[in-house]
Amino acid sequence: MASTETALKEAMMIEGALGAALVDYTSGLALGVAGGGPELDLQTAAAGNTDVVRAKMRTMEMLGLGGAIEDILITLTAQYHIIRPLTSRTGAGLFLYLALDRQRANLAMARRRLLMIEQQLEV
Repeated sequence: MASTETALKEAMMIEGALGAALVDYTSGLALGVAGGGPELDLQTAAAGNTDVVRAKMRTMEMLGLGGAIEDILITLTAQYHIIRPLTSRTGAGLFLYLALDRQRANLAMARRRLLMIEQQLEV
């Protein structure tokens, strides 16, 4: 099992990683961050992506869709942003956020690696 710090360090080792965060979507606060910088404020990204997760969950509820969100992908001109709600009992209300440089990242490999990191994360 990996700690938050270890999980975020592993996320930053994904090819093309620009920043990663573990976020509480009930409050919008980042519980941990790695990477980022002036061009990627992870605290702001955490708060903004909280709105995305809440909106998608509300929409699923209104539509009566079963199941859970595996991940949410936001594709920008130069970046990929992956939001992965945690599925473990202890991870309820949390999501992993990963921003990738689109030129350097392999999206399929990044999604697979983020799944593996989630499975090892102990919160």
